Amino acid sequence: MGPHPAVAAIRLAVRRVLHDVLTDVQRSTENDPAPPAHEQTPTPLVLVACSGGADSMALASALAFEAPKLGIRAGGVTVDHGLQPGSDLRAAEVVVRLTALGLAPVESVAVRVGRDGGPEAAARDARYAALDAAAEQHAAAAVLLGHTRDDQAETVLLGLARGSGIRSLSGMAETSGVAGRYRRPFLHIDRQTARKACMVQSLPVWDDPHNADPAYTRSRLRHEGLPALEKALGKGVVEALARTAQLSRDDADALDAWAAQAETSVRDATGLLECAKLYALPPAVRRRIVRRAAIEAGAPAGSLFARHIEEVDRLITGWRGQGAINLPGKVVAQRQGGRLVIRQG
Repeated sequence: MGPHPAVAAIRLAVRRVLHDVLTDVQRSTENDPAPPAHEQTPTPLVLVACSGGADSMALASALAFEAPKLGIRAGGVTVDHGLQPGSDLRAAEVVVRLTALGLAPVESVAVRVGRDGGPEAAARDARYAALDAAAEQHAAAAVLLGHTRDDQAETVLLGLARGSGIRSLSGMAETSGVAGRYRRPFLHIDRQTARKACMVQSLPVWDDPHNADPAYTRSRLRHEGLPALEKALGKGVVEALARTAQLSRDDADALDAWAAQAETSVRDATGLLECAKLYALPPAVRRRIVRRAAIEAGAPAGSLFARHIEEVDRLITGWRGQGAINLPGKVVAQRQGGRLVIRQG
């Protein structure tokens, strides 16, 4: 008798991602000099980021089961955000649970959460910084994240509410980060499947009280917004939003590639952007070039919203002698002699 369908589904998702990781590792080493005969090629290490919740515990269990069969070492890391009393004890419990699954190395990393961008964004930034450091320290080939299809649907709705454009609607990528470090095997698996997999395997899980706290935007969306949408529109909203994310990502990737190719043709000999040539481009392509130029000048990508780019775009399409536009990161955009100049103010 095979495993429970929920367990089989999560293991299959993890197995596919691990195969992709192995392929990427093999490609990256093809051009490397061969190690001395007495040295063996190190076995790839894949880490799982685990909060102790149902999604990440299901992911950790599947990684522990699948990795040895593919000759991959499996480890884990949990991040203690220090936002709740006893968070250090909770992190220590997660370390014990991951070790019991057979993962090694396993570690807990304590971080200090700042205030930039709001509590949710600040916690996310601190978490990814810690995961990046752990991946570098252990030379991990990849870090697995337990984001589910439900998380993807919430991300799409949050992007829609911000009016941040098609890239925001594309949600989370299955592969992201430096050299494809982060992998999300569960983006096509719903939250209930992950929880069911934990239950049938008797895996203890921890439910973060922040996930039910209405003070947090994502929590309100999860417990109020999405249920209201499903009540009004019927079941299938989550699946439709996740499908929208993939379609939007395909479109955004194509437009990004177009913008990258077009950028060289709209710069003069000194590298400045020429407004007349920018004006001739489709708006979606032009605004991508403007956004990239702003980020290169020092504007933080996470703080650069559609309204900022629209204001700069009016320097190109609606020029009436208006003054400079202030952007996040102390970046200033202004029109000078038919050129769009974006630089640190």
